[in-house]
Amino acid sequence: MDNINDKQLRAHILAEALPYIQDYNGKVVVVKYGGNAMINEELKNSVMRDIVLLNLIGVKVVLVHGGGPEISEMLKKTGKESKFIDGLRYTDKETAEIVRMVLAGKINKSLVDRIEHFGGRSIGLCGMDGHMMKCEMQDEKLGYVGKIVHIDAKVITDALALGYIPVISTVGYDDDGNIYNVNADTAAAVIAGALSAQSLILMTDTKGVLRDKDDESSLISKIYVSDIPSLIKQGIISGGMIPKIDCCKEAIRRGVKKVFIIDGRVSHSILVETLSDSGIGTMFINGD
Repeated sequence: MDNINDKQLRAHILAEALPYIQDYNGKVVVVKYGGNAMINEELKNSVMRDIVLLNLIGVKVVLVHGGGPEISEMLKKTGKESKFIDGLRYTDKETAEIVRMVLAGKINKSLVDRIEHFGGRSIGLCGMDGHMMKCEMQDEKLGYVGKIVHIDAKVITDALALGYIPVISTVGYDDDGNIYNVNADTAAAVIAGALSAQSLILMTDTKGVLRDKDDESSLISKIYVSDIPSLIKQGIISGGMIPKIDCCKEAIRRGVKKVFIIDGRVSHSILVETLSDSGIGTMFINGD
């Protein structure tokens, strides 16, 4: 049984969360779900509980997901080799069909089911539904890897208006009936902008942006967009983090108020970042 100190601590935590709940009530929060939190069952349940809780306190949560490891696994089963160019999956027509099957089918519906299991109302969508995510080839050498040229968010806003938690897989289309594999970070940034989201949360397998990549205590808790070029020049933002930061910058440019990079390996990291004084990741905002 809980003792009085435990109950007081819980009450204190709830009281601390009140201004954040008020700030986010009725607002849109887009969560890009990926990394270890998609693989580890305990973390997966933690994320889904967080999303349901936010929804119940009046936050309009939109979950955007990829699923690279499962795509690779399915390609292996079908005898196709995964091929990467500049860190992006080469996607021919057959691979694009497999991407759609895995992302819009298996992964998407399993996430919907898990949210429902924890008491949420969820609906699974992909970028082809409602002609949400129109694409063109990002680069011919990558095949059907999509660059989003138009976003129609009506199917998302309709779902939110009915109280659903939209779960969106990043599969795009074009007018010729082609299927496109779209980078999930990029799609989340564009969707967040189209929804005028209060915040975009990118779940990763890192604590955030570190001043020293080998020292986790060197986390930079807040970065202004105007500081990004200097941080790249200093080598603080480098390698695979650069495209992720570009997505943060793009989301802010499209009108998203705040973008967070958080550690998805930490249980309930979404709640800690959105509903507490402390926060645990790196926040990007506009200004100097």
